[in-house]
Amino acid sequence: MNESPSMKILVTGASGFIGSFIVEEALRRGMETWAAVRPSSSRRYLADPRIHFISLDFSSQKNIEEALADHHFDYVVHAAGLTKSLHPEDFYEVNTEGTKRLVKALLNLQMPIHKFVYLSSLSVFGAIKEQQPYQEITEDDFPKPNTAYGKSKLKAERFIESIGNSFPYVILRPTGVYGPREKDYFLMAKSIKGHLDFSVGFKRQDITFVYVKDLVQAIFLTFDHGMNGRKYFLSDGKVYQSSDFSRLIRRALGHPWWIRIKAPVWLLHIVTTCGEWASRMTGKVTALNNDKYHILRQRNWRCNVEPAMDELGYHPHYDLERGVAETISWYKQEGWL
Repeated sequence: MNESPSMKILVTGASGFIGSFIVEEALRRGMETWAAVRPSSSRRYLADPRIHFISLDFSSQKNIEEALADHHFDYVVHAAGLTKSLHPEDFYEVNTEGTKRLVKALLNLQMPIHKFVYLSSLSVFGAIKEQQPYQEITEDDFPKPNTAYGKSKLKAERFIESIGNSFPYVILRPTGVYGPREKDYFLMAKSIKGHLDFSVGFKRQDITFVYVKDLVQAIFLTFDHGMNGRKYFLSDGKVYQSSDFSRLIRRALGHPWWIRIKAPVWLLHIVTTCGEWASRMTGKVTALNNDKYHILRQRNWRCNVEPAMDELGYHPHYDLERGVAETISWYKQEGWL
């Protein structure tokens, strides 16, 4: 990729966990970097004076077109999205319809972008291939998302795919993304520091991860090497058990004493149902919801990353041990732990 300042990139969801790292990498490469943020969004990780800001209202295609009318972007990375909500319909409004409006706006403006990268998720496949021994999920498998989040992401994928070869898109499907600034996996580290480790289900669970910096590496590789219309799974190429993640967090925390609780799936269902009810009563989103129930009960998170390695030249630099150590160190330095 030509990394001269003339190359202009738009990053949606720029104030978020993943988006802020994308912005940093774009700046490092000398690109003219535009961060799409809401007026209410925190700019804590977007303090570099080289960043240009733009406000995009994803609830209105007309407003998107008006905001982008005077711009030309070489690359658009659509990282904006909703991962938790009190109301399932919100996932479709933000993740599906918001994506549709952005893409339609780009098409109506006839913006000659080189690449549109959509950040989807392994969650679009749901609980498949759950008979042991578990097999890798591949792009040829039929998606059966079991969460509102996964369903909304799949609908967005299918809309983008329906446009055809006239739109230069690549879809990335990362597995669980972790790293500094991430708040959901942080809750697990906080719990272990508080001497409690919690896992769900007695049946073997194979889980996969991708460190945020490796995901960002893959995004920029798509600009030169991503084949238009392709969808790539992303992980660190290894398979873990939930106990591996807990053990590495505990090591990075200095081996605090802990109590490990393994709860049956039916108990998790009760807890998340209560959490969902409490959220609706209080109006506050909680991590303990029905989507989380389906995610935690899913046993097979293996995925085939060979196409990303072969076609993009993607080579993850962080296995879970290195990534957890760096993440926990950041949490400590920032006073989170």
